[in-house]
Amino acid sequence: MESVLLYVVGILIIVVGLALSIGLHEIGHLVPAKLFRVKVGQYMIGFGPTLFSKRRGETEYGVKAIPLGGYISMAGMYPPAKQGAKARTASTSFFDTMVQDARDSSADTVTEGEEERTFYRLPVYKRIIVMLGGPFMNLLIAVVLYAVLFMGFGISQPSTTLGSVSECVQSADSTATECAPGDPRAPGAAAGLQPGDKLLSVDGEPVESWAQATQTIRDNPGRAIAFQIERDGDIRTVQVTPLLTERPVFDDAGQMKLDAAGNPITTEVGFIGVGAAYELAQQPASAVLPAVGDNIVAVGNVILHLPQRLIDIAEAAFGPEERDPNGPISVVGVGRLAGEIASIDAPVTERAASLVGLVASLNVALFVFNLIPLMPLDGGHVAGALWEGIRRFFAKLFRRPDPGPVDTAKLVPITLAVVIILGGMSALLIYADIVKPITLL
Repeated sequence: MESVLLYVVGILIIVVGLALSIGLHEIGHLVPAKLFRVKVGQYMIGFGPTLFSKRRGETEYGVKAIPLGGYISMAGMYPPAKQGAKARTASTSFFDTMVQDARDSSADTVTEGEEERTFYRLPVYKRIIVMLGGPFMNLLIAVVLYAVLFMGFGISQPSTTLGSVSECVQSADSTATECAPGDPRAPGAAAGLQPGDKLLSVDGEPVESWAQATQTIRDNPGRAIAFQIERDGDIRTVQVTPLLTERPVFDDAGQMKLDAAGNPITTEVGFIGVGAAYELAQQPASAVLPAVGDNIVAVGNVILHLPQRLIDIAEAAFGPEERDPNGPISVVGVGRLAGEIASIDAPVTERAASLVGLVASLNVALFVFNLIPLMPLDGGHVAGALWEGIRRFFAKLFRRPDPGPVDTAKLVPITLAVVIILGGMSALLIYADIVKPITLL
């Protein structure tokens, strides 16, 4: 019962964290819009029916039923049609009608006498500031949470204390979880090493890190090595002779390397059969921004390869293939991971640190995703403003008339297509996270 309650608590934490992230994202748009005197009619968290709202001044603040995003409604998002443009008739195409409806809806938000308070009349740089305010807020949240995670909780890393000692030696491709009668005994266990032993020195060299100790072991197969350890307050020395064995080769991301046939790539190294105990270690402030940068790059790579990733997810959801644990997931998948983190048997600080890291990664994803230069995403509005600035620059350079604002209403059909694609992608991810979820357990 307790684990179920903790699971629910984990989901609630991520829901609240996501709602706050969305709310702060929209504040990132709201504040500069009001500073630039743009009329803002609504500030809403969520979509669909309004659950509750309250009007303050000219702006209605509220929460809607579907917490999958948010928006602020600014007056004059689209410029009016240029003079001399064709009027809408019965023969007007569906897309032309859609564009005109968008212009009409935008015009309805403009109050007579306040035409100067419209979004499209802002200078290009101010429009870019307004639209980048939301993603910037998510980036700021991510930096703050990473600072809390790294400098407050610390990150999990191998210590110089033994966490596990294997009883036997198994082949690199073995899937067995227990020793068989014919398996040779591992050198570490044979020498008397035990979980909880703290390594003080290996082969006469003081141990500063786990990587240093393992490198000495790997480089010295067949040669007796002196291990100075501390156990229950006593310092003792044991002699361990690493075996020459085949071990998997891992890349920089910690993933096992595979050959063309899909088999693990191995190399011959020294092996004694011990593993490190992990501990939370606080990091310096200088580690925060590089970690955020690495997360941004990782999310960017996912987005760049999104079509193939979605194909892989569909094959996994509707077939026997396994999900890629590093692939995209929906809010349902994030909620499941949060529930698992909260309910696992681990110290509270470690679970809290993992949840903080999860919310930080969500904000990095929101930051990167909203920079995609497609409307209705923030990056699409930024791209429209930049294009307008480029046109006006060259018009001024060649002494031509000001071309006026870019008619972004013409992009409404593309916006609809993007919304449909994003909806389909979300539906696929939610289905995959239900029938074949990515799990920690």
